[in-house]
Amino acid sequence: MATLNLFSQPWQPTISPFCCSNTNNNNNVVYAYHNHNNSKLHFFSNSRQFSVLSQLSTNSSKSVSGSSGLQNSSFVSGIEYRKRPLYSVFPTKPAQVSSVEDLYEFICSGPLLDKIGITQEQVAESIDNWLLYGRYLCRLFQLNELFLTEPQKARIYHYYVPVFLWCEQQITEHQSKFKDGEDIPPLVIGFSAPQGCGKTTLVFALDYLFEVIGRKSATVSIDDFYLTAEGQNKLREANPGNALLELRGNAGSHDLAFSVETLTALTKLTREGMKLKLPRYDKSAFNGRGDRADPSTWSEVEGPLTVVLFEGWMLGFKPLPVDAVKVVDPQLETVNKNLEAYYDAWDKYIKSWIVIKIKNPNCVFQWRLQAEIAMREAGKPGMTDDEVRDFVSRYLPAYYAYLPTLYSEGPNGSDPQHLLTIEIDEGRNPILAT
Repeated sequence: MATLNLFSQPWQPTISPFCCSNTNNNNNVVYAYHNHNNSKLHFFSNSRQFSVLSQLSTNSSKSVSGSSGLQNSSFVSGIEYRKRPLYSVFPTKPAQVSSVEDLYEFICSGPLLDKIGITQEQVAESIDNWLLYGRYLCRLFQLNELFLTEPQKARIYHYYVPVFLWCEQQITEHQSKFKDGEDIPPLVIGFSAPQGCGKTTLVFALDYLFEVIGRKSATVSIDDFYLTAEGQNKLREANPGNALLELRGNAGSHDLAFSVETLTALTKLTREGMKLKLPRYDKSAFNGRGDRADPSTWSEVEGPLTVVLFEGWMLGFKPLPVDAVKVVDPQLETVNKNLEAYYDAWDKYIKSWIVIKIKNPNCVFQWRLQAEIAMREAGKPGMTDDEVRDFVSRYLPAYYAYLPTLYSEGPNGSDPQHLLTIEIDEGRNPILAT
């Protein structure tokens, strides 16, 4: 088992061990650091157990909207390491601690290890990294790493960290194809997942981890490429009576030329000083019908980018024979025709894919309803149950038509060697494939 040292990364300061009064007991060796930002001494052992006396500061975390970037490893800069007598910092009651061996066994029980090609031996060798990434994610989501619930622990160590490690593998392989001195375009990783299943939170977590290890990343959603309000009105007028094209969402409601322009520009951000403003969509405009946000509000990314995280509910959908979609819903015929142009606008830019698989599209309604109820309980505007049902009903025909092919054949134009399929349960956690 590797030594437990949460700061063992080469880009982190080295922490020196010191012993407590009983120098003959090697189990009492601990590592400690003093953080001047909160004037508290944190400590953890280098063997079986570790403890953190206070939650980490979240002042430098990104907002969920992604509008503010994290300063790389900014929270590390204010830490000074020094030897301190341990008797002065032990709590008066025994601290609850987490066994490294227990956590190792929990990690190895995860459903994604085989999928990402990591053995239990490799987990043992890299346990420091698992703990470090888990600690960062606890900090991001304001969780106490010593008091994680089982669902929280599963979300971090069975889901987010394994997916991050897979993305790192994909980036390494992508970069190996280029010679020294060549400009390396960022790897575009596509996330195809139904609405409400947690893909935005997953991408948010991955983007954060990339930043704290020093990689420049950008996130973009298919929502950012919706037609303007004017364009949406024209689409609706051109398709009277088609409920699937009355509002934004389905194929045909996106500005594909704008998509090509943006994605092409992103893949060219290979050098220092190159910048690009990422488009954003305002879903609240025009009483919820939406419109492209004012460019002055768009966030800016700067090269050289290492990775682009591109997410959307219909990424990778393939057009089907007309009869196949008409059986699901006759209104899909026009949507299916529109879908023919989406490979060149979106999918061809994606070199690695993550597909989040669900057993029943009806979960989308339950997940959306949960989100709206939470918004209403928080005193924010939210859709009624009937409005949620109407909203989701405009997407369900596409799910029923295209998900079976997506799951059996992979996304449009994808390489099976660069595809990770993750099946999740109703709690949005990965499960073993059946």
